[in-house]
Amino acid sequence: MGQVLHGSARTTEAVRRAIQHSQASIRTLAERYGINPKTVAKWKRRTHVGDAPMGPRDPGSTILSREEEAIIVAFRKHTLLPLDDCLYTLQSTIPRLTRSSLHRCLQRNGISRLPEVAGDNPRRSTFKIYPIGFFHIDIAEVRTEEGRLYLFVAIDRTSKFAYAELHDRANRHVATAFLKALVEAVPYKVHTILTDNGIQFCDLPRHRSGPTARWRTHMFDLMCRQHGIEHRLTKPHHPWTNGQVERMNRTLKEATVQRYHYVSHDQLKAHLATFLMAYNFAKRLKTLRGLTPHEYICKIWTQSPERFRLNPLHHISGLNT
Repeated sequence: MGQVLHGSARTTEAVRRAIQHSQASIRTLAERYGINPKTVAKWKRRTHVGDAPMGPRDPGSTILSREEEAIIVAFRKHTLLPLDDCLYTLQSTIPRLTRSSLHRCLQRNGISRLPEVAGDNPRRSTFKIYPIGFFHIDIAEVRTEEGRLYLFVAIDRTSKFAYAELHDRANRHVATAFLKALVEAVPYKVHTILTDNGIQFCDLPRHRSGPTARWRTHMFDLMCRQHGIEHRLTKPHHPWTNGQVERMNRTLKEATVQRYHYVSHDQLKAHLATFLMAYNFAKRLKTLRGLTPHEYICKIWTQSPERFRLNPLHHISGLNT
């Protein structure tokens, strides 16, 4: 491996070593190697030939105190959260904390990189950019002590606003009612829906060319047509096409049934509603540049109010709800 020297170095390690072992005078060595006599005297005094570390002997932050750095290090080691999540969480405790000062603090303490786990970095493809109102919808199963429930989940492709309901059944009537409730719950216009090829949302591919499908329309499509919504379907046997809502399904399960035991359906429904409220109104997302889904919706409302049915500020929890 080649030598790594600082940019102003006039000598190599071989020259330095020769200076240290030479019996010649300082002036003679300076003339021989074409360097300043002070440089020769410096290397004569040293017992090593490597560059001394530059910068302060005890590096520290000019913004953060030692107590605040200790808080940051303990929080990072305990939670293993990414950089931006640590920033959003700790800013309420340390108001002057910035992203750069947090990153330098983690680097100084050797914890700037989280431990890698196999499968953490799958190949990702970028989503096409759409205006708000493009929803991904899917169904998942969850269980409580009382039995099975079906979790209907919808998430906006752009604003990341999430909406979910729990039902005892998963048929076309429930799916259509869920779509109607989604349209009423969202303050802006829903223009596109992406679902899989389940019978709750459409006719099976092998039946779409049959006489029944030609003479009648699926009730989910009728509801889409009633509200001017384009209904798109994923390619059969390609669930990753609807990956955003699949990931939201996993997030909801990890926050509820995979972490807690529920005696009744009502307990799960109450906890799910609380989690969705916290997600939509308090969870800061990196993909939204640190905004919550509701803050992002309010931002779009100021830019494109024609896309909205209602003022999104009226959706804030409080006296007007």
